[in-house]
Amino acid sequence: MAQPRDTARETSRDILGRAPSLADTLAQRLREEIASGRLQPGEKLPTEHQMSETYGVSRPIVREAVGRLKHDGLVTSRQGAGAFVADPGAASSFRLEIADLSDRAEMSAIVELLMAVEANATAHAAVRRTKDDLGRIHDQLDAMQAAVDRGEPGVDEDMAFHRAIVEATGNPYFRDLSQFLDHRVRHFIRTARANTARLGGLAQAVQDEHVAIFIAIERQDPAAARAAAEDHLRHAATRLALYLKP
Repeated sequence: MAQPRDTARETSRDILGRAPSLADTLAQRLREEIASGRLQPGEKLPTEHQMSETYGVSRPIVREAVGRLKHDGLVTSRQGAGAFVADPGAASSFRLEIADLSDRAEMSAIVELLMAVEANATAHAAVRRTKDDLGRIHDQLDAMQAAVDRGEPGVDEDMAFHRAIVEATGNPYFRDLSQFLDHRVRHFIRTARANTARLGGLAQAVQDEHVAIFIAIERQDPAAARAAAEDHLRHAATRLALYLKP
């Protein structure tokens, strides 16, 4: 078994800057050390005390961060021996860490992922939607228009519209993955909508994109539905000052 490494001595200048969630920051730092091979499978993690001194955080923060790694299956505990890096492939959950909304490359990758999921879900919804599904999608379209008329960003209405579309696929895995992405990229949508609200006339242009999606679903045209969803995401990225190649 690999011997414990005194990370506190090796990285004495790794003190973390204060952030909204120090546990998240520390957990991500440890994930990177595991992914890079600096912490090897079977290797014992530094003690709480060592990590507390190394990263300049409290021991409860260290425990919370390590607990997240255990939840993800990246770390295992051994009675009386401490925490160890798990074997490769043992991770039990998926995380999507979006570190910087202003990082063009990072957000371009996120938009690409959203296109792969949301555009295909929209195409399936166009084929599979029922009359009731279409009614629910239309209700959310109306709710977004009302928000636009009130001069509001309409973030919740926007997300409810897209959730109604995903529900219309009838595929629970699309629903679950979409909910996960919803949670992780909520700030992406919120920022895009906020930017839209600050620019006169643009809010209605965004609503027109949603209308195009609805019309394609109403007509049960999957190709048009996919194209409309992709256009909507590209325009959302542009509203975040990102420029994606077509």
